[in-house]
Amino acid sequence: MRISAVKAADRFLPDKLSRRLGPWLLRIDRLFDGSSEHAAAQRVSLIAFTIRIVSAAIALVSQVIFARWMGQFEYGIFVLVWVTVVILGNLSCLGFQTSVIRFVPEYLERGELDHLRGILLTSKLFAVGLTTCVAIVGAVGVYYFRNAIESYYVAPFIIGFICLPMIALGDTLDGTARSRSWALVALTPTYIIRPILALLVMTIAHASGFAPTAMTAIVSAIIATYMTTLMQLFVVNRRFMAVVSPGSRTIRFGEWFAVSLPIFLVEGFFFLLTNADVLMVGRFLEPDKVATYFATVKLLALVHFVYFSVKAGAAQRYSELMHTHDHAQLAQFARDTARWTFWPSLAMAIILLILGKPLLLLFGAQFTDGYPLLFVLVVGVVARASVGPAESLLNMAGKQKICASVYALTLIVNICLSILLIPVYGLPGAAFATAFSMVFEAVTLALTVYSRLNIAMFVFAGRARTGAAKEEV
Repeated sequence: MRISAVKAADRFLPDKLSRRLGPWLLRIDRLFDGSSEHAAAQRVSLIAFTIRIVSAAIALVSQVIFARWMGQFEYGIFVLVWVTVVILGNLSCLGFQTSVIRFVPEYLERGELDHLRGILLTSKLFAVGLTTCVAIVGAVGVYYFRNAIESYYVAPFIIGFICLPMIALGDTLDGTARSRSWALVALTPTYIIRPILALLVMTIAHASGFAPTAMTAIVSAIIATYMTTLMQLFVVNRRFMAVVSPGSRTIRFGEWFAVSLPIFLVEGFFFLLTNADVLMVGRFLEPDKVATYFATVKLLALVHFVYFSVKAGAAQRYSELMHTHDHAQLAQFARDTARWTFWPSLAMAIILLILGKPLLLLFGAQFTDGYPLLFVLVVGVVARASVGPAESLLNMAGKQKICASVYALTLIVNICLSILLIPVYGLPGAAFATAFSMVFEAVTLALTVYSRLNIAMFVFAGRARTGAAKEEV
């Protein structure tokens, strides 16, 4: 049984201090004990936030060790290959990993269990089947065009494609678990278990005498990914056995695909946007520069995870509020999520700027060249945090197409600036292109949410108006 924070303060703290802390402690009690959907969303976000903190620490330690063992050049090769593989794995789900979050609560509420069984099976089979085809085509393509690719990238890319099906399945299982607010089941495998296993396998390989090359690191990551995803598949399937009993399935692939495809465009453009800078640096600069830039943006994960944590808890709640048609409550919840995202992000950004140089030094002395880039990149990250998970709100409101257009435009801005600036200014050019794109994205998303849903989704906006939306939610 959880101990009440208010009662604990009354018992162990002086009366004056207990009274001062009372309102804050009452919020904590409501957060953990409240049965409302609002409290549930906060709990999920808090769990996701905690997992992201632990994940960021694990990722930092593992990447530092990888960089120290491999050296800047080999580490840069590993980074570019792995980022590309993760992007392809995520995109190959074609939005099913997010649309499942929308359909599962809807089918449960309506009691349409045959539809529920259908989408649970279809989403997994679709992810694995499509990514297997993508992996085969990708490997054949790299081999066929090997003479046009730097030789040190050919073998790592071909081997890396082996991981695509499990990355896609893991993303789908993440969304499936989030549809039931199972934050630990959704996030722990990818953000905690997988990096620990990758480091463990790499350590065993290193101790066994294998050369600490990019290829060794990629194989280690592949083994860790397969182990983690298969374990998550077992856990998610067992948890759903308590939700829905075995029975007939209704497959409505056309309907699901029609909803998933616009979401794929939104999240695909967003995922490309968050990783395009690394790919563009890899296109124009040598692997050692890729390594420095990646180490720098890796530190930004300490700020980014706030946004992803809030998004993990908010998406399902957005979907539920859409079905209640309570615009006032939806508008206020959207503003709350912007506030939950911005202030912790700002605090983490300040801490990161203070500790950035010694953290980069952990990777190696040459990695400190990336420290000035942090001051540029942080501006974009904080600006993006000021509007919270606005794209999730648009997706759940059925505004996938306009949201996709926003991200497509932002991605074009990012790529064009990268092409113009990176060849001339190097890494500072990449940082400026990324930061400007984030600011552009934040402004455009905020304006889109306001114009389409009549919601001022901005951290400094006043209390949401209670009027009806301009368009029906």
